Amino acid sequence: MNDRKTPRPKLASSSRRTFISGLAASAAAVAVPGSVFATGSSAGAPSAAASRPASSAGKSPMVKLNNGVEMPVFGVGCFALPTIQTADVIDFALRNGYRLIDTAKNYGNEKEVGEGIVRSGVPRSELFVTTKLWIEDFGHDQALRAFDKSMNALGLDYLDLYLLHWPVPTDFDNTLAAWKALEKLHADKRIRAIGVSNFQPEHLRRLLDNTDIVPVLNQVELHPYFPQQALRAAHAQHGIKTQSWSPIGGVFTTLPKDPTKPLRLLEDPVVVGLAQKHRKSAAQIVLRWHIQHGLIVIPKSQHYERLLANIDIFNFELGAEDMSAMDALDRNLRGGPDPELFDVPAFKAIVERRKAGV
Repeated sequence: MNDRKTPRPKLASSSRRTFISGLAASAAAVAVPGSVFATGSSAGAPSAAASRPASSAGKSPMVKLNNGVEMPVFGVGCFALPTIQTADVIDFALRNGYRLIDTAKNYGNEKEVGEGIVRSGVPRSELFVTTKLWIEDFGHDQALRAFDKSMNALGLDYLDLYLLHWPVPTDFDNTLAAWKALEKLHADKRIRAIGVSNFQPEHLRRLLDNTDIVPVLNQVELHPYFPQQALRAAHAQHGIKTQSWSPIGGVFTTLPKDPTKPLRLLEDPVVVGLAQKHRKSAAQIVLRWHIQHGLIVIPKSQHYERLLANIDIFNFELGAEDMSAMDALDRNLRGGPDPELFDVPAFKAIVERRKAGV
């Protein structure tokens, strides 16, 4: 989640955490319905077979992947989460009902994620941890070594989900070799499930034509301005779940095309109007839209109040007209890199531009 800075009292880290935890009682009283998925329409009508309520420990409902493994439909993302705050954020999130954590080697905070897990005291068996193989580590042997480094950083004995971070179509043979390394790690029971990120339909076709295991999910940029309906249809054909990164459009402020005029989804009049109608925040409206479309979401925030509010979306529903209004926001507008063009040179060029402030 991309956060706008708002004035707030300055508290020491530990006392502030304690204060905010006191607010969690109301958020903890979330009435989780038997299902939160829409099937076949945008109206948000629950489907009894789509998910089951969370355990008493976690607030998110669970969904079954194509290999039988279950994962929460709602989690906390770690992209651009400052390392100095990561352990505190993960600790707080886990103590307040989060059970899905999404990080990546390239985020530079796997070690701190592991520290937050330990600090929280939540049993490992209740958690679902995802990390990603970075594109500079693609290739079979390189991938195996990179996995070991990520596991050492996280301090885990096994991983719930490992993703290829980008398809890198300019060197797809290396991508296939990396996937086969993931298949080996899965066969060796070091990973419970394997998947991909930022793959487009053609990338998925090439992967499926040359490997043995179908990805359990594809994590992609997805929000009301870029709902990726064709890609979601391709996923459905193969039993692949769709996971949304930048679910509330934070990519438009973290990677703005025009820094002087960043696009703000949460200020869209439709979103603001629905927030007023349901007496929810704009972020809660957008996140609920994802959930009712059967998507898995991982919003990021380093603000404790927003962590509590983000996951407090299972006690209301958007009606058919609400969902139609949200669906109509589609601009086919991608905010992040184009997966067809993204590779190591493209990544290095982005880094250089950001260093130069361009």
